[in-house]
Amino acid sequence: MTGSAVFLINVLSTWYMVGVIWTVQLVHYKLFNRIGSEQFVGYEKAHCNAMSFVVIPAMLPELASSIWLAFATPTGLSNWAMSIGLVAVILIWVSTFALQVPCHQRLTCQFTETDYRRLVGTNWIRTVLWSFRGMLTAYGLLQLIGDPL
Repeated sequence: MTGSAVFLINVLSTWYMVGVIWTVQLVHYKLFNRIGSEQFVGYEKAHCNAMSFVVIPAMLPELASSIWLAFATPTGLSNWAMSIGLVAVILIWVSTFALQVPCHQRLTCQFTETDYRRLVGTNWIRTVLWSFRGMLTAYGLLQLIGDPL
């Protein structure tokens, strides 16, 4: 696989996740407290199962391509930008498994306002990081196409 193909995978998977994370942050999570406590546990379990099929096919290639790009940066791309992009991906994964997954796990047993607020609040970490990654990939695209003006 060429470096250009790996970068394309990185750009596509990152921007896919930018769209997903903003939708989750502004739509899905904002509506969680409107489900009702009696139906919430079943809804949360279904949400977690369904979202796995949405995010895993993008998060894994994003991680793999970020590692590749940081250690074998293709000509025309900034190594520092690709390295910072990898750090951002690692922070996203750490946030996911240290903060959001535990909230989801507790919420699959019982809705609590504390876990709900913690989930929505800490998810801003991933929202900001994925948005930043999107900007980094846009910067990389500009590097590859040069100055179009």
